[in-house]
Amino acid sequence: MRVLSFAERGSVREAGSLLRSTAANLARDHARRRRREGEAIVGGLDVDTLLAPSLSPAARLEAEETLARFTAALDSLPPRCRQVFVLRRFENLHQEEIARRLGISRNMVEKHLRTAFRLLRGALR
Repeated sequence: MRVLSFAERGSVREAGSLLRSTAANLARDHARRRRREGEAIVGGLDVDTLLAPSLSPAARLEAEETLARFTAALDSLPPRCRQVFVLRRFENLHQEEIARRLGISRNMVEKHLRTAFRLLRGALR
């Protein structure tokens, strides 16, 4: 869609270059969005932060406690809700694929994800 809308606005001299730059921009946008979503769920906790040797003991303790709360909250989710969340967030499957694999509707996948996000956010507050 981006390439087509650009092409409609003017002439494209190098179609290959346009496609490559559009793909690169989309990949960067996707990576940024995934980072923001992950930060919203885990309260800004980056698991790599736990391994950073320069992290202060207090910051390390806070990060470990946040991770422990997240893990406990994840374990407390209803089984199907947890399964949908893990497939979406950790295995990066699209909602349609999750629905197909689990034999449920896409709307049910969305409902499970909303429930998981609400409960996990609540546990991290």
